[in-house]
Amino acid sequence: MRRLGIALAALMLVAAGCADDTPEDEGPQTIRLVTHDSFYVSEGTLEQFEAETGHTVEHLEAGDAGTMVNQAVLTKDNPVADVMFGIDNTFLGRALDEDLFEEYESPGLADVPDSLELDSRVTPIDFGDVCLNYDIAGLAGMGLEPPSTLTDLTNPEYAGLLVVEHPGTSSPGLAFLLATIAAFGEDGDYPWQSFWADLVANDVLVTAGWEDAYYGSFSGGSGEGDRPIVVSYASSPPAEVIYADPPVTEAPTGVVLAGCFRQIEFAGILAGTPVPNAARQLVDFMLGLTFQEDIPLNMFVFPANENAELPDEFVRYTQIPDNPAAVAPEEIDANRSRWIEEWIEVVAS
Repeated sequence: MRRLGIALAALMLVAAGCADDTPEDEGPQTIRLVTHDSFYVSEGTLEQFEAETGHTVEHLEAGDAGTMVNQAVLTKDNPVADVMFGIDNTFLGRALDEDLFEEYESPGLADVPDSLELDSRVTPIDFGDVCLNYDIAGLAGMGLEPPSTLTDLTNPEYAGLLVVEHPGTSSPGLAFLLATIAAFGEDGDYPWQSFWADLVANDVLVTAGWEDAYYGSFSGGSGEGDRPIVVSYASSPPAEVIYADPPVTEAPTGVVLAGCFRQIEFAGILAGTPVPNAARQLVDFMLGLTFQEDIPLNMFVFPANENAELPDEFVRYTQIPDNPAAVAPEEIDANRSRWIEEWIEVVAS
C-alpha cells in the first residue's frame, strides 16, 4: 500500500487529471482511499487485499472527520478519492444531503447488527462508545462511588471532579453533548441547557480536545491531572492495560455506562468514482475478518462484524452499554451549529 500523507486541498488542483471518465477495466485498478488521520491498520492488512485482488490502494489522509467531509463536498463533482472511511453518524447527515455516496449493499452486512446500519449508501465498519471514565483509586480515596447517572454529576460531592471536551473542537466532546441532549431533551422542566448550567455551577472543567482532558487533567491511568472523571471512550480501560509500563493486570480506570453515545464509522463509495467495482471489493474486504479483527488494537473501537474475534484485553476490560444514546444523523446535521452555540452561551456565561 502506498501511504500518501498529502493534503486533499492540494489534490483539488489536480483532481481533473486523476479522474477517468471511461468505464472501469476488468484488470487491476488503483483505488484511492481517503480516511481521517486516526486511521491505523497493521502492516500487511491492506497489502493482503492488494495481493488477493491485484488492485493497489492509495491512501489519502484528510485531517479529522469534519474536514474530510467538507473537502469531499467541495470536490464532489470531480472526487479526489474512490472510497471514504471514517465518516461517522455525527457528520453522516451532511454527506447524505450532498449525495456524496453511491448505493451499495455489501454481502458482509449479513454479519452486521441492524442497529449499525443507518443508510444504504454507507457501510458500517466499526463502532465505539463515548462514555464517562473514572479513576478507580482516585474516587475510592475520596470515599466516593462512581456516578451512576448523568444527573449525579451535578451533586455537590462531585464538584470540581469532572473534565469534558469542547463540542466545537472535539469529537468526544460533541458526542457527550449529544448524549446530554438525548437524555434531557430541549423541552420540559429540565432541558439539556439546565443540566449544563448545573455542571458549570459544579465547577466542570472544559478543554479543547481529548488529549488535553485525558492526559492533562484526568487523574486516572496515564493521566497526570487531578480530576477523577473524564469524557473518554468505553475502550479506554483496555488501552490503559495494553500500554501500561510497568505492566498491570487490572485496568486502573472504569466506565460509567449511563450517558454514553455510540459513534459508528462508515465506509462509502464516492459517487462518480471511475472504479466502482474495485471500490466495492475494498468495502467488502473492510467488512471481512482480516480487516475487522485488525481494528480493535489499532483504532481501539469495536468491529462491526459480529463474527470478528475480539482481543482478550477487549473481552476482559471493556464494557458495552446496552442502551447508548442515539440522535438521528439528519437531526444532528440540522441542529449541530445551534446546539454548539447554545452550549457556548451556557458554559461561557
